Amino acid sequence: MKTAFNLIQKKSNSGRHPRPVGYSKGYLYNLLRNVRLWAYPLSLFSALLVFSSCSQKEGEEKSSPNILIILTDQQTNDAISYLGNPHLATPAMDQLAAEGTCFTASYCTSPVCGPARSSLITGRMPHETGVVWNSTHIDSSLPTIGHLFQEAGYQTAWAGKWHLPQAYPAKAGMDSVAGFQVIPFQSLDEAWDLGADTDGPIADAAVQYIRAYNEEAPFLLAVSLHNPHDICYVPRRPEDYARADELDSLPPLPPNFEIAEDEPEFLDEKRLMDHYGDELLLTSDYSPEDWRAYLYHYYRFTEMVDKEIGKILRALTDKGLDDNTIVVLTSEHGDGAAAHRWAAKLSLYEEAATVPFIIRWKGHIPSGTINRDQLVSGMDLAPTLLDYAGIGKNIQFTGKSLKPILEDPRKNLRDYLVVQLADDKLDSSRHARMIRDKRFKYNLYNQGERNEQLFDLWEDPGETMNLADAVNYLSVKNRLKGALAEWIREHNDPFLEWRPLPENGSLAP
Repeated sequence: MKTAFNLIQKKSNSGRHPRPVGYSKGYLYNLLRNVRLWAYPLSLFSALLVFSSCSQKEGEEKSSPNILIILTDQQTNDAISYLGNPHLATPAMDQLAAEGTCFTASYCTSPVCGPARSSLITGRMPHETGVVWNSTHIDSSLPTIGHLFQEAGYQTAWAGKWHLPQAYPAKAGMDSVAGFQVIPFQSLDEAWDLGADTDGPIADAAVQYIRAYNEEAPFLLAVSLHNPHDICYVPRRPEDYARADELDSLPPLPPNFEIAEDEPEFLDEKRLMDHYGDELLLTSDYSPEDWRAYLYHYYRFTEMVDKEIGKILRALTDKGLDDNTIVVLTSEHGDGAAAHRWAAKLSLYEEAATVPFIIRWKGHIPSGTINRDQLVSGMDLAPTLLDYAGIGKNIQFTGKSLKPILEDPRKNLRDYLVVQLADDKLDSSRHARMIRDKRFKYNLYNQGERNEQLFDLWEDPGETMNLADAVNYLSVKNRLKGALAEWIREHNDPFLEWRPLPENGSLAP
């Protein structure tokens, strides 16, 4: 099958992979547009009148902001060049980060597609939404941001991937889903399985939506793109993608590339599964050079989706909507990215559990800020957007609004953050939980030997030294176990109901 991006499949004649076009054309367009204003005094005068009429007097109520949510799929939070990764170029994401605030301690609620997405649109954890595994409907009693913004008078629309449970509602012929109007983006006889097939049409549909926007009511537009998820097909369809010996300038292996000898048995078993998460089995015989090629392709897929994000941002600028539109970029979960020789998702390692979280609202949210301290979760998206829009005051969320810490970073959002994992729907007894504070991270697996992990993320960000059995860290482990036990009780998390923990992994200190 040869439908994937040609430049990824085979190297170009020059041996170099061309970078996505950046923003030079957009900037030139805006510059020329401003020059034309100076060339036409009447146009300039009209523009000044518009600017004057849009300025707000102190105390005057501002119009409700538009909301643009951009979701990528399977993007770890290190896969952005703005954060210093030299192995890819992401000018669109970089622009958003430079004009907004980027959180680096940002986690999905579960490194599984459907569960994480259910949290993004409800502000709840997966066990609360009813979506613990993929191919599951959200609990219909829970309002989504689509419902809540629609009730507040917003135009609400969804373009692209859904996965709750339909992969693409547009393909299923649905015209609405969970409070959103579904935007069609391509015909049913076209290919739908790769981001290389869908992301361009999805972005084009979003651009058309923005261009046609009539400003009669504010909009909430979610654009759910597919890449860099295509990395799943590199081990599944190796004949479609260039091998290491066909590529130049391969990225280096990560410092935490090797598998720890004391890795939990739960993860050992996952590496051998031939169904969900089979990327691990398919990469089990990868050489170091194969893993470098894996990373090469992963970064190219990320660049591909960045190019589509750039289209959407330019459309927003061209429509003159930048100043009164909140833009959020995030992903539902990350990717193993060759760390611990892990492919895809379905683990609590940092690469799979962390995601980008960038939020921009010009003049309202600090620009060019990288926040490395606050613990941010995907379930914070919904309460944050509703808080900024001034709606949903009486809705109870498990997530927290980021507005207080965006306005005053000295405030503390939370002391602990929890991530859930259910990695195999065919064996519904398999579950794990992660809890971390500002420095330490504790993972607990509900079955198997060696079922605890403790990492000092300040001293060991690559999670290469498990401190769970270290006597000097017993007090740290017990503190995190106690916090996790309290969180489970407070949120009615059924973690302990699926399968009792072995005695040596009990939540009791």
